[in-house]
Amino acid sequence: MTNFSDFSNHLADAVEQAAQSVVTVLAHHPVSGTVVGEDVVLTVAHTLHADETKILTPDGRELSAVVAGRDPSSDLALLKVEGLKMPALSASAGARVGELLLAVGRPMRGPQAALGLMNSEPQVGLGRGWLQTGAAPFRGVSGGALLDARGGLVGVLNAGIARGTLLAVPAERALKVAAQLGEAGRVPRGYLGILTQPVRFPAPEAADQQPETGGQEPHDPRQSDPRGRWGQHPFAERGFGGRGPEGRDGRARGAWGRGAWARGEWSRGERGRERPERGGLPEDWGRPEGRGPWGRGPWHGEDLRTGPHRGEGRGGRLGLTVIRIDEGSPAAAAGLKVGDILLALNDLPLRHPNELLSQIRDYAGETVQIRLLRAGEEQGVAVKVGER
Repeated sequence: MTNFSDFSNHLADAVEQAAQSVVTVLAHHPVSGTVVGEDVVLTVAHTLHADETKILTPDGRELSAVVAGRDPSSDLALLKVEGLKMPALSASAGARVGELLLAVGRPMRGPQAALGLMNSEPQVGLGRGWLQTGAAPFRGVSGGALLDARGGLVGVLNAGIARGTLLAVPAERALKVAAQLGEAGRVPRGYLGILTQPVRFPAPEAADQQPETGGQEPHDPRQSDPRGRWGQHPFAERGFGGRGPEGRDGRARGAWGRGAWARGEWSRGERGRERPERGGLPEDWGRPEGRGPWGRGPWHGEDLRTGPHRGEGRGGRLGLTVIRIDEGSPAAAAGLKVGDILLALNDLPLRHPNELLSQIRDYAGETVQIRLLRAGEEQGVAVKVGER
């Protein structure tokens, strides 16, 4: 038990040290705040209904705080507190999936902590910008610090986004928001000035492949034996009809009706789809072989969000086709054209217009690389993102 005691003491020491950089924010509902710089505190914006508030420090001081700015996208607010004089937390060197995390808050009754787990990398694309902490939420934890085992800041906690779930804004994004709010009081949003819609198109290698039939139509055994083993009715193999060896129409069932094959390897699953015998995960029941969460395709159920063929969908590839470009917009200045198919932004695949909007807003004033398809050829275009 010595090792377990040492581990427990190490966690307690980490919480005690981190709690010296976490304050209580006396908002509409008291929440926590994380010290991220000299006399500045990050907390959640949804509980701040005024431009001034008060905070309680670990040593019992009650100080006035001014809201320097809010960012609705990350639900973060920056507080400036004169005379705070508290140590700031620094960003983690990089927490790995599977690493233990500590959620530390300071509600009215004092410091409190919960143990979590780094169960995934920060999301990218649609719904990006949040970490699943794996820790149980408690009252007043929002605005607190999510830490790794070394005491590095992994994120700023928020229990108000998804009911019953404790999420966190990744530290890199949170500190960037804090810097922007401190300088300008707002977070500039990037834009391109285009309107897009999803499109699926065949992959080049798939478009060149044709079935080898020797110039003849594929053979259908039912054409040469319409009343043999395939049954006496065009629909006999589907098992249509009533009970017993004959259907409601009096015709005999075929080889694929009820009988030895009806509940065998290819029995029908949910929604009437054929499937193998149940196995694997419940979420895969009812899908035929080769059908994954993104539909039937050449990748046999591979997750197209993260696999080696990410960005490729059922029957080909996915992209965003440009259907409008605003005059004088950053997209027009970069030479984008109506009809271009956007494939990736900084090597991240684009499959939905919301993914493009979510990603581009964080690059205001910066230059990004867009890979697109134009006249059947892939090419890269550098675009300087506008601000608004």
